[in-house]
Amino acid sequence: MAALFCENCSGQYHYPQVHQPFEISCMLLLIMLGKVSLDFFMLQVKQKHVKVSFMGYFCVSLALLDFILLINIAVIFYFEDFALWGVRFTKYHICLFTQIISLTYGILHYPVCLVAGLDYYMTIAQTSQSPRRGQRLFYAFVVIFIWISGFFCILKVPAIYEELEIRNYFSPYQCPLYVSVQSYAVSFAMLLLIGMAFMVSRKEVITMILSVRVVSFASQPVLMFSYTSNNNGTCFKWQLLTRLLVCFLGTWAPFVLLQFIVLFLGARIPAYMEMNVPWLYFINSFLIAVAYWCRCHDVELTEEMWSTDPFVSWKFCFMPFNNENTEPAEKPGTVIVIC
Repeated sequence: MAALFCENCSGQYHYPQVHQPFEISCMLLLIMLGKVSLDFFMLQVKQKHVKVSFMGYFCVSLALLDFILLINIAVIFYFEDFALWGVRFTKYHICLFTQIISLTYGILHYPVCLVAGLDYYMTIAQTSQSPRRGQRLFYAFVVIFIWISGFFCILKVPAIYEELEIRNYFSPYQCPLYVSVQSYAVSFAMLLLIGMAFMVSRKEVITMILSVRVVSFASQPVLMFSYTSNNNGTCFKWQLLTRLLVCFLGTWAPFVLLQFIVLFLGARIPAYMEMNVPWLYFINSFLIAVAYWCRCHDVELTEEMWSTDPFVSWKFCFMPFNNENTEPAEKPGTVIVIC
């Protein structure tokens, strides 16, 4: 990074910023403004009383990092050419900072999904909503460690930084940005598993969706699913799979469709745009559903148990199976769900 200091501002770093069009910097500023607004909107509308998790901490850190990038872009865009603490900043750095962020975001999909999946698998059966202080500190430490490791891999690997220099030197009129392969792999894996789950339980899913009714509950309109299962001998985990799938798609169906369109068209979305809070909460709900299905026999029916997901209510997926206080008037196998 020595080439960023004032005494080294001449040379190949100087020319791109001279010829770089005004529209590129303006476009990046507007895109980051929209992304930051969407990030904080999702953090604001989510349920507030949820169990602390690694993914929750990471989403907050991502929103803060996007906000810091937006501030840096806005300041450089406004002043255009200035020096701070011996470092000269020009509009060229708007592209450079965005490229570094894109490269860092692009390599974090696998570790974030892996850590979040392990976290939910180990803690999904916990009934305590107030974690110990050590657990909070551990989540914060893991988040910081992942970000530091990501930036270290990008800034300390010579091949990556040399590629950035070559791209910026030979593309002075553009700002070439990294497209993550990891995000495509994660999307493909999720869509594949969702498709397999739907094929296995498609009859139950269709029957359940056709039974939906709109009723009034506590002076508010709610959806009620009421259907009778014809497969009384069906394994508990396969019946649960149907309800988990309906719960997940009931909230994230538009996002599933969007991911399918992106993969089908082969759209190349820059990594700094693709890694966002809505995307992470989409993955979060998917991982929670997988954890519920894998550890369904360990789930206890307590109110604290259902405060895991900020956007999806998983409560009804388990209540009909283990609820021993069901009214005698209800038919065996009948499920009534209000959400």
